[in-house]
Amino acid sequence: MKAYHLDLAPEATGGARFAFLPGDPGRVPGIARAFDAEAREVASKREYRSFAGSMEGHPVLVTSTGIGGPSTSIAVEELAHLGVRTFLRVGTTGGIRDELALGDVVITTGAVRFDGASSEYAPPEFPAVAHHEVVEALVAGARTEEVRYHVGITASTDTFHPGQERSGSYGGGLLHRLQGRTEELRRLGVLNYEMEAATLLTMGAALGLRAGCVTGVVADRTRSEAVHPEALAEGERNAVRVAVRGMRLLLQ
Repeated sequence: MKAYHLDLAPEATGGARFAFLPGDPGRVPGIARAFDAEAREVASKREYRSFAGSMEGHPVLVTSTGIGGPSTSIAVEELAHLGVRTFLRVGTTGGIRDELALGDVVITTGAVRFDGASSEYAPPEFPAVAHHEVVEALVAGARTEEVRYHVGITASTDTFHPGQERSGSYGGGLLHRLQGRTEELRRLGVLNYEMEAATLLTMGAALGLRAGCVTGVVADRTRSEAVHPEALAEGERNAVRVAVRGMRLLLQ
């Protein structure tokens, strides 16, 4: 029987135990063909698009999660039921510290759980941590690809605008508890904002799955909220390079 939301049949996965998880369905073909020119689309429904390919002789999936924790949790649940055991999020991010430059990548060791979905898998005291083998593989991948990288803590939010303290939120104001969030995170050494890592990493740690996250820096939130096309392209490209190289190491 097909996974309901993914519309993905068990036979279409080829028995894959490894999956890349971009957020954007539009990035799925490029990631898949970065490791297998013959990768093919096997499902597409709502925000979930899946390609199946082969890497190092192993079947590998690329499945988009959409934006945020709730849709990510559905993708991880259904892929786990289909046999996937290693999950690698590859996406984009906004850096909040001076040392992060556009085009760098962030390899997440743990995530601040500003999401809501992770709370339905573990209590708030439970850490959202990446699997050490995935972190090690991504670091090695970044070094091999000669991509500038940073390793550390990510903040995952449920909203793109108020949750990440953007000035352009409609209505013009922020709840009092959100004011000053970014500066506080900087003081704590948090590197970046995104919207899926906390859910994925909590699920991985709580459910006995290997999970990790690499994101390309496409906005420098210390200077501007803008995302320019050139920075977006470079951040995406570098994150994919590191993710693919890291996955090869995990497969070996």
